[in-house]
Amino acid sequence: MLNLLGGNDRIFSLKFVKNVHICSMSFSEKLISWYTKNGRKLPWRNTNDPYVIWLSEIILQQTRVEQGLPYFDSFVTKYPNVQRFADAEEGDILRLWQGLGYYSRARNMHRAAKRVVAEFHGDFPTQYADVIRLPGVGDYTAAAISSFSVNEKQAVLDGNVFRVLARYFGIDIPINSGEGKKIFKSLAQELISHKNPGLYNHAIMDFGATHCKPKLPLCETCVFRLECVAYKENRVSELPIKTKGKASKSRFFHYFVHEKGESLLMSKRGEGDVWSNLFELPLIETDVDVDLVELMQLEDFITHFEGADLLPINGQVKHILSHQNIYARFYRLENLPEVKGKKEEWNYFLSENLDKLAKHKLIFSFLNKYIS
Repeated sequence: MLNLLGGNDRIFSLKFVKNVHICSMSFSEKLISWYTKNGRKLPWRNTNDPYVIWLSEIILQQTRVEQGLPYFDSFVTKYPNVQRFADAEEGDILRLWQGLGYYSRARNMHRAAKRVVAEFHGDFPTQYADVIRLPGVGDYTAAAISSFSVNEKQAVLDGNVFRVLARYFGIDIPINSGEGKKIFKSLAQELISHKNPGLYNHAIMDFGATHCKPKLPLCETCVFRLECVAYKENRVSELPIKTKGKASKSRFFHYFVHEKGESLLMSKRGEGDVWSNLFELPLIETDVDVDLVELMQLEDFITHFEGADLLPINGQVKHILSHQNIYARFYRLENLPEVKGKKEEWNYFLSENLDKLAKHKLIFSFLNKYIS
């Protein structure tokens, strides 16, 4: 194994830096050679338009390529340039986004588009130093946009890149630690191709996504099999190392379906919590999971739905958010002509107009499956 760290201070060793210089050319060349034969053909790779690249990169955060592709096509079609995106209503953007989750991404995109129009006269920036200033853009996204659009030598560092580098060099420093981020960033920048940084970035991300996968990586046919430290030491499944974060909070949501004629009762969430300003069904949240009888005895239920018969629609659904696990149950309210004391944020919407409402993924999926 390469001597990454020396002594108790755990600092970057000169020996490691020299090894990186020696192998960096062959490493980048092998990656690019692999990519030219095996890289995925994706629409955003056929352009150097920074706006289109930005769209693809933000959409694909926390999203699989297969899921993100139709969203990318929809956004490019409806908002072909950053001016159109900036001029759009936030509600329209959120509605087009629904189903992707992490809605702060869409809101930050809208803010970023407005800033591009205001500060760059509608010309989407290409230089890393400018792109990194946009809302919702971090180091990875800025490096991707600058390298893919104008070939700026900025190495990308995402989960795929962390995994490839950790395994190839046998690095056991946690990738989500401050020390680990510095080491991997320095290494990634050292390895990037001088001639084709954009192509190299595409290559290493694709290699991690399709070949050096988290589970069942294709080691037996890997171009780095003879050099990979993790493979030689039988540590592929161990790397990369990531320290566990704080435990996720559990929340229990009980949603209610109440139809009046052709209309469905919907609720708009407020600010300061998950899914702010998005639409969902009326709900009661409890600290712990409760059964149907306990639910009907709650003061909030009695206030609004007393006298209704409750029909469970499906089993409990678990929806995972950052540091939160939502456990949701859905019920149909029957034999209740009118909801009592209807809250200000509750309103009935014709079924044909539900598609016009921006809904979060949990509700979007439920309505598509259970409500005709």
